[in-house]
Amino acid sequence: MAKKRPQTKAKRPQLTDAEIPVVGAREPCPCGSGRRYKACHGRAASHAVTELVQRPFEGLTGERDWVALRELVPAATVELKLRGGLPEGIPSVTLATVLPMAWPALRRDDGSILLGLQNDTASGDISRDLADTLERALVTEPGTPIQGRRAPADGPRLQDLLDPEAVFEPVVHSGFEFWVPDAENATPDVAASLERANAAAIPTVKLGSVDAAYWCETPEKNHLRWVMPHPEEQLLDALARLHAAGQSSLGEGTRLVGSFRAHGLTVPVWDLPSAMSAEDVEKPAAEFAERLATALASDAPLTADERRARGGLTNRQVTLT
Repeated sequence: MAKKRPQTKAKRPQLTDAEIPVVGAREPCPCGSGRRYKACHGRAASHAVTELVQRPFEGLTGERDWVALRELVPAATVELKLRGGLPEGIPSVTLATVLPMAWPALRRDDGSILLGLQNDTASGDISRDLADTLERALVTEPGTPIQGRRAPADGPRLQDLLDPEAVFEPVVHSGFEFWVPDAENATPDVAASLERANAAAIPTVKLGSVDAAYWCETPEKNHLRWVMPHPEEQLLDALARLHAAGQSSLGEGTRLVGSFRAHGLTVPVWDLPSAMSAEDVEKPAAEFAERLATALASDAPLTADERRARGGLTNRQVTLT
């Protein structure tokens, strides 16, 4: 009886962690281990996409305005510049607060791209999710909306794709006519969608005298919401000093009522009289900025009154998620 020849198995090519693609959690892991993806390389990927990045826009030009457009401003756009310039066939890339049907992005018929900012994201890193959406929009066919998905854990972030030297200049709109090139001749369905969106938009104006401050109008009173760059503890101390000294308001009938925490930054909020317009608050805001700079420079221990004021401000903080 002839001896059986020993059988040899061809070795499977070894993939590095960076080369292993993202697949469904219950599918076999592409690394060839024989285990499901979720129990193998998907474990690290899952952790990477769920771990919260506290300041996703840190390092981007205009970080504070990114935060404002993500959380505070209903309708605004910003022209984005990419590292190395725009690919052929793409005349422009525009960041928009929100898009029709809550699309993450849209490649228009003319090849231009609208990238939506106010969308639910699949991971804890908004920057990575937006970068993934933008990369897919750059290669999709014109006239196509981009759907959401879980971004690869090792994918680029906005900080990798955007030109770090480009200015970030938000244009605040009174409505969402920027959705369509010719809003006056839109179809009845699009016109109805625009009407509903415009009816829900809160009138908002970006101040010119200070950075990242936005006036908005509501039925009962107006507000100023101002995204600050300072470390939270230092800022609260400074605001408490001003509040205890009676210098935290923006004029008669105005009041510092608390603050938001948003994407690693602090956003103080003032109530304003309904008659106080954005133009009216320009000078008081600039004067407050000078008072705040002086308070921020102080390292003296807080007095009893200042500690009480700080406690009140801390109790009126709301975290936006």
